[in-house]
Amino acid sequence: MNNIGLKQCVSTRLAFLAAGTAMSSWAPLVPFAQARTGVEAAQLGLLLLCLGIGSMLAMPVTGVLAARFGCRRVILWSGLGCCAVFPFLAIAPSAPLLGLTLFLFGAAIGTLDVSMNVQAVIVEKAHGGALMSGFHGLFSVGGIVGAGSMSAMLWLGMDIVTAALVMAAAVLLMMLAAGPHLLREAPAAERDAPLLVVPRGAVVLIGVLCMFVFLAEGAVLDWSAVMLTSVGMSGAQGGLGYAAFAVAMTIGRLNGDKIVQRWGGRRILLLGGLAAAAGFFIVVLAPSAWLALPGFVLIGCGASNIVPVLFTAAGSQQDMPAGLAVSAISTIGYAGILAGPGVIGFVAHAIGLQWAFAVLACGMLLVGLSGWSAVPAAGGDARP
Repeated sequence: MNNIGLKQCVSTRLAFLAAGTAMSSWAPLVPFAQARTGVEAAQLGLLLLCLGIGSMLAMPVTGVLAARFGCRRVILWSGLGCCAVFPFLAIAPSAPLLGLTLFLFGAAIGTLDVSMNVQAVIVEKAHGGALMSGFHGLFSVGGIVGAGSMSAMLWLGMDIVTAALVMAAAVLLMMLAAGPHLLREAPAAERDAPLLVVPRGAVVLIGVLCMFVFLAEGAVLDWSAVMLTSVGMSGAQGGLGYAAFAVAMTIGRLNGDKIVQRWGGRRILLLGGLAAAAGFFIVVLAPSAWLALPGFVLIGCGASNIVPVLFTAAGSQQDMPAGLAVSAISTIGYAGILAGPGVIGFVAHAIGLQWAFAVLACGMLLVGLSGWSAVPAAGGDARP
């Protein structure tokens, strides 16, 4: 990689790190927000949905904004928006104001998410080798940094507003460090893209596969502790399932570029889908909670590089401009995160949580088998 390419790669990684840090810093604030506004659990669920709605509305138009104004402007302005809004999450005094703040924060996060992925697709193409897993790995690292740092500051007794300002300042510094070498202009073929295009061709399949993976990831986040405590693990230990999954996913992504470069995207999708499916089956069939933990590790390892490979495929397909394709699959995929808790809850109520996890296993199996054909159809993998 030449010097300019290296700088662009580092800037892209910093943008992913900043986004992951900003997003995860909100999680430790949720109990404080609930206590401050006095809402019940059901009302809190509706408020949290405002964040997702903001993201969903912002994502479809971000691709064309990045194409017309350049990734640098969109990334920096959306990152600045995250930093400006975040402290208000610590002080919003009522449910309506908290919902509005979450909506604005979600819109900024959604815009940042799509624009940095557009940048990642362009940089990876220019590099000519696999980089996407590493980019997404930095987002996962940011998730650990954000949630861990915020929790540590609050545990040490720091005022919640001060802690929020510290995290906003940290994200701002990351964005400023990334800024000088973010892409100022999109490729010429992207600049005349229409404002909105209905997803078509390979983009639809890629988006649906992303949705299934995000649904599975969201299920682990929301339901792993319930699953483990239902088979004998204490409430204090229930979070170990998601922790095992998150660590495995982060390690898998940080090492994913070398693996994708060696094996090719199609094999990663096939083997990753099979591994994640096997992990879900282990969780379902394990006779004890402790024997189920390796299943969550396997889910994290298997799923870690599927979405990065799918984003690479979105940038290589010929059915739509790359920027619009990334916007489309982000929007479709994010629907899986929003729908995940409710869908799994409904299935668990109807047939039991173990059977719901078995359905997820079958879904990941289908992702692996479908992905084998999806990536070549998108032109994202030339390896046999």
